[in-house]
Formats: sequence, C-alpha cells, structure tokens
Amino acid sequence: MIHLDWHERNTIKKVKCIHTNAKKYIVNHVLTPGETYDVKNETDEFYFIVDNNGKVGGFYKDYFENA
Repeated sequence: MIHLDWHERNTIKKVKCIHTNAKKYIVNHVLTPGETYDVKNETDEFYFIVDNNGKVGGFYKDYFENA
C-alpha cells in the first residue's frame, strides 16, 4: 500500500519535463515543460511524481529526462 504514504517517502531522483504532447491523455494541466519534479516511485513504464496540483500521479517516462 505504497500509495498511502507517497508524500512522506524520500525522493528517488529528480526529472525534468521535456514536453506535454500526450497522444491519449491531457497532461498539460498538471505538467509544465522545463520544470523539475520529484520522483517518489518508478516502474518500467512510469514515473510517479508530485505534479503541479501537489498530488502524486503516474506519467509515462517519455515526458521526462533526468535532471
């Protein structure tokens, strides 16, 4: 039940958003290109970050590069 304490977990690394050109989802409301985000968890396909709304969300890794 990792999702219950994501805000209190240590940051794994920082990533920089490089684009918000999503094919299927609208991400430009919660991500800003050029901004750096804290990664709270990572899978093979997703980063779970604290987004612009202050919530933890899962986003495809192709929106980011290592900061």
